[in-house]
Amino acid sequence: MNISNYKIKPHSELKLSDIKTDPSEKIDSKDKVEEQLSENITQMADLQSKLYAQGNYSVLIIFQAIDTAGKDGTIKHVMSGLNPQATHVHSFKQPSVEELNHDYLWRISKNLPERGLIGIFNRSYYEEVLVVRVHDMVKNQQIPKEFINSNIWKDRFRQIKDYERYLYENGTVIIKFFLHVSKKEQKKRLLERIDDKSKNWKFSAADITERQYWDEYQHAYQEAIKETSTNLAPWYVIPADKKWFSHLLVSEIIVKKDYFCWFADEWRQNGKAAISWSLKHTRLSFCRS
Repeated sequence: MNISNYKIKPHSELKLSDIKTDPSEKIDSKDKVEEQLSENITQMADLQSKLYAQGNYSVLIIFQAIDTAGKDGTIKHVMSGLNPQATHVHSFKQPSVEELNHDYLWRISKNLPERGLIGIFNRSYYEEVLVVRVHDMVKNQQIPKEFINSNIWKDRFRQIKDYERYLYENGTVIIKFFLHVSKKEQKKRLLERIDDKSKNWKFSAADITERQYWDEYQHAYQEAIKETSTNLAPWYVIPADKKWFSHLLVSEIIVKKDYFCWFADEWRQNGKAAISWSLKHTRLSFCRS
């Protein structure tokens, strides 16, 4: 897989409508996909042990998507090999009264991964430039009126980029995934949640309501991704109409880029194998030399 095809370059002219939601890669067979995914999951577990042993960095993996795009399933399948003792998954819901009494990044900072750990955000601070923007919720946030103006979204994009640079310069590596699903596929999945009794628990009337704002969400996502994809914290747009493909691609991006290789290199150089709780130490041939 050429994972650079899915990375959004800084300052690029992004149009989500031009990006396919179906896989464009040639895949030999689903059996091959399962085999490769299994290998990637094993490599991620090995890299996690070195991240923990090295102890200076943390990793933050962010998932954003329209409803039904598969965030929960991707986390469940791709992260299945990680040690739960060193992994923290957090889903950000509607902010509480206490959280609204602070700045919008306050609750984020409380849930960042510690050094040596992996944090996974199922939705994130990007909700502040997505659902808050689409539904004009900013007026309900206790922000001084002089800051609620026509520049508020540009200001928030700048604040988010500054925040991510701050995290990066303090040892947190950020990987951001947008699961890109088509409106047609979303409809299919919503109907399955109604028709299939085993999936009824997933259905929410709010999903139908939110679907009415499809175009508004597409615009909000497009602008947010375009304005906040940087070399330090890049966005990857993942075709999500086929779940098996999105699972494989996310795993490929994590293990084939050099995010974890810093930790592995330092781990080897500093001889910290003794404090690693990994049972096996696989050869990191996928890291850059």
